[in-house]
Amino acid sequence: MSYISLKYVKWFSAALTLTGILLFYSDVYPYNMIPHSLGVIGWTIIGFKTKDKPLLTNFSLQIPFIIIGAINVFFNFNIIKSILE
Repeated sequence: MSYISLKYVKWFSAALTLTGILLFYSDVYPYNMIPHSLGVIGWTIIGFKTKDKPLLTNFSLQIPFIIIGAINVFFNFNIIKSILE
């Protein structure tokens, strides 16, 4: 990826992540997961390509949380609640 394409991926990922956050706080659940997930994937790719460890840590660790939330929504199975019970 060239610098120009990385710049566009950063802006697009930022827009997706912020859209997901806006939808979350507007109580548009579970549709907020789609743009936020895509933004997180974009930022994870950027962190990997630029070897930016704090960025990679922040966004790559969100991926398991998104997967847990998706399992909860689409399969009606709350993993966290079942672990705590």
